[in-house]
Amino acid sequence: MPRARVNGVDLYYELAGDGDPLVLVHGSWGDHFNWVPVLPALAERHRVLVYDRRGHSGSERPPGQGSRTEDEDDLAALVEELGLAPAHVAGNSFGAPTALGLAARRPGLFRSLVAHEPPLMGIVTADAGRGPVSQDSRMQDMQAKVDSVLAHLRAGETFEGAHQFVEEVAIGPGAWDGFPEVVRETFLTNAPTFLDEQDDPGWSSLDLDGLSGYRGPALLTTGTVSPPWFPVIIARLAETLPQAQVRQLVGAGHIPHVTHPAEYVQNLTGFIEAHT
Repeated sequence: MPRARVNGVDLYYELAGDGDPLVLVHGSWGDHFNWVPVLPALAERHRVLVYDRRGHSGSERPPGQGSRTEDEDDLAALVEELGLAPAHVAGNSFGAPTALGLAARRPGLFRSLVAHEPPLMGIVTADAGRGPVSQDSRMQDMQAKVDSVLAHLRAGETFEGAHQFVEEVAIGPGAWDGFPEVVRETFLTNAPTFLDEQDDPGWSSLDLDGLSGYRGPALLTTGTVSPPWFPVIIARLAETLPQAQVRQLVGAGHIPHVTHPAEYVQNLTGFIEAHT
């Protein structure tokens, strides 16, 4: 199992393919395995790096409260350690703020930036021009479900928390039973890190002034069947990034690389090739 000691932690990683480097940053609860549906096709054109973020699956889980800044520093150190900088970087869900936050601080590490549905509620909740997303009844309902998930996890009810997150927050009814056993085990293994992420005071906000200094190509995407607050977040980020493009992935939701792998690959590689 390949590991790299970077930024004070051991991170599990895998490399595949040849070509310009492409780094894939997974979201909460998951790990590098989430990218399996798209990895072979992407590796035909790129040197692809997938890895487990700290606290997830094969990587080290340090004690104490973590922060997204640590994830950003891990990503920077891993890319440099493996000699991949500058790289195309694509993040999904919580992995997208990790990529965006690093781009704000270390833009020279990026050839391009792709972010799908970053849950950055902190950058729009006080946006009077659009109406605070926090006052949307659908958002309030979703926040109540997330709070219930966190309550389960804090009570040590890992299965209940993971099951509710999958069925009521991330995907939908019946999804848990449809998962392969290895995927369910991954959710249960990484549940403590989701709780840790949510306890980070800065997890949902971003340095927009810093991000405006990123001048490279950027692609911001949402799915047409995703919750309605993601387009609001994407619109705010598009105002900030000088070269941002915004696309909707038709029929897709929060994890398009899993549910619509062919479309995800076509969208990602087409964007990269247009800016290479």
